Amino acid sequence: MTSSISEQINHLRTTLEQHNYSYYVLDTPSIPDAEYDRLLRTLSELETQHPEFLTADSPTQKVGGAALAKFEQVAHQVPMLSLDNAFGEDEFSGFNRRIKERLMSTEELTFCCEPKLDGLAVSIIYRDGVLVQAATRGDGFTGENITQNVKTIRNVPLKLRGDDYPRELEVRGEVFMDSAGFEKLNAEAEKRGDKVFVNPRNAAAGSLRQLDSKITAKRPLMFYAYSTGLVADGTLPEDHYQQLAKLTDWGLPLCPETKLVEGPKAALAYYNDILTRRSELKYEIDGVVIKVNKKALQERLGFVARAPRWAIAYKFPAQEEITQLLDVEFQVGRTGAITPVARLEPVFVGGVTVSNATLHNADEIARLGVKVGDTVIIRRAGDVIPQITQVVLEQRPSDAKEIVFPTMCPICDSHIERVEGEAVARCTGGLVCQAQRKQAIKHFASRKALDIDGLGDKIVDQLVDRELIKTPADLFILKQGHFESLERMGPKSAKNLVAALDDAKTTTLAKFLYSLGIREVGEATAQNLANHFLTLENVIDASIEQLIEVSDVGEIVAKHVRGFFTEEHNLTVVNELIAQGINWPQLTAPSEQEQPLAGLTYVLTGTLNTLNRNDAKARLQQLGAKVSGSVSAKTDALVAGEKAGSKLTKAQELGIEILTEDDLITLLETHNG
Repeated sequence: MTSSISEQINHLRTTLEQHNYSYYVLDTPSIPDAEYDRLLRTLSELETQHPEFLTADSPTQKVGGAALAKFEQVAHQVPMLSLDNAFGEDEFSGFNRRIKERLMSTEELTFCCEPKLDGLAVSIIYRDGVLVQAATRGDGFTGENITQNVKTIRNVPLKLRGDDYPRELEVRGEVFMDSAGFEKLNAEAEKRGDKVFVNPRNAAAGSLRQLDSKITAKRPLMFYAYSTGLVADGTLPEDHYQQLAKLTDWGLPLCPETKLVEGPKAALAYYNDILTRRSELKYEIDGVVIKVNKKALQERLGFVARAPRWAIAYKFPAQEEITQLLDVEFQVGRTGAITPVARLEPVFVGGVTVSNATLHNADEIARLGVKVGDTVIIRRAGDVIPQITQVVLEQRPSDAKEIVFPTMCPICDSHIERVEGEAVARCTGGLVCQAQRKQAIKHFASRKALDIDGLGDKIVDQLVDRELIKTPADLFILKQGHFESLERMGPKSAKNLVAALDDAKTTTLAKFLYSLGIREVGEATAQNLANHFLTLENVIDASIEQLIEVSDVGEIVAKHVRGFFTEEHNLTVVNELIAQGINWPQLTAPSEQEQPLAGLTYVLTGTLNTLNRNDAKARLQQLGAKVSGSVSAKTDALVAGEKAGSKLTKAQELGIEILTEDDLITLLETHNG
């Protein structure tokens, strides 16, 4: 009897797996859905009555398991990189040209082409043919363990077919929801009075990242394989397309539109064909992926930082709609950047309702010639970011209003600065602007600035959120009780923080200037300003012409410094800081004896381990040296750290003295630098 039950269960599993393969891989259903459901139900009942025969790879195990508290992190042994994009024929031609140049070949290439599904990339690992792990892409190096959820996807085999697969095989592909499944899911949600999903991608993402896999099991998710990752103890065919074909032999589904083509013209024809038939497909796509087919060529081409050189995502033109520009508001970012944001009559574009769009900057407003009240064409660039691409001038109303870029910050009423040659306008009230408040205070307290021990980012966030401080000067009027009121801050920590604030009052002029967060004034520039002007009053009163005389200070930096100190709000905070007791030793003009490296030019290259580059530069400049960014015949010495590159080679060719990091430290210590 036991043998008969076992045989019956195995027969049902084999039958269901064959039907799954016919339905999901071959796209040729072999039995009606009702018959499939009857067989599955029979198998489930037998496994319930005889749990000793239940296995993890049974078709019945696609119903989900116990809910998780959170997703575990999983490291990808082979990074899951993203793809570079092409937005037009010229960019695709550039991709093809770069490949040929790198391969030093004029022969036409064979490409594997497939639709770019609008879903989520996942990695699935099979060990001895059994699905043992599935993970999201994450940041490309670490993803989330979604094994239980992926096991519930109907067309993902829990066990591979055949027996010639590698012992360990990583399959990569896209999890998505087709249009019919999406519409059915939303119809059921509406019937229950639940919130509906905006588009299939959101539905797929929300379904795949459920902590309760039983919920995922009820969602109509699909999977198509598009590549492999880790392969151990086994081999795959030498070409990409043949590898995909082999995956289908093992029961993995492949997008039926995947095609092998010869040369870039055929790849373009494939792109245009899919674009024409886009609305007829059963799933949403936003372009096509074109890959060099030969694996040997893929290995020769290699990778750039985040993407393979041998593949490109050729994106479709963004979906566009017409709507009306109702108003323009100006937002202030955490670095003071002023961004005009278009408020639009809501319109459905590319699967989402769009009511706002960025206008980027004043130059973009001028280029478009757009006015409030205009009818505009809105596009989701890359099917993601809404932007205005064109004004329909024929429909411009008589009362359309010019968009006037503000001269004062809409948040703090400080002056707005736009440096010539820069597109972005910025608020100059860095110390007082509410939009920049947290960033300014965190910078002020950082190690290279006033180095306030214990005043971390989370504490700053709480102090600002509770409106206990508005500017860096407010830090020094806080009492121990204020800090004790914060989360995770006991009396001892609060007492230590008050002491650290008191200690931080004694600093240097250079560190104080750096702490103010003036745009493009780093440690070295702050040190140069301090050495040149000697007092804070002299820096505040300096004209642009006088500022330009300082080493490494050009016209743009000079304008930033001048703009900062001519802003009344900033001066008020600076005066308050001095009134709270911020102080530093008085500087005096260095004598020639104190600047033993005066007249010498140094260049730094490579990675320094003991000093960072900015510290090394500042200390050399304190001793009178000039630190240049490039090697020339006028260079006296080059300091070469680890992984020094072309600068070291050029210095050696010119016979310039080469110093190691240890040599530099000895030099600085010799002169007390």
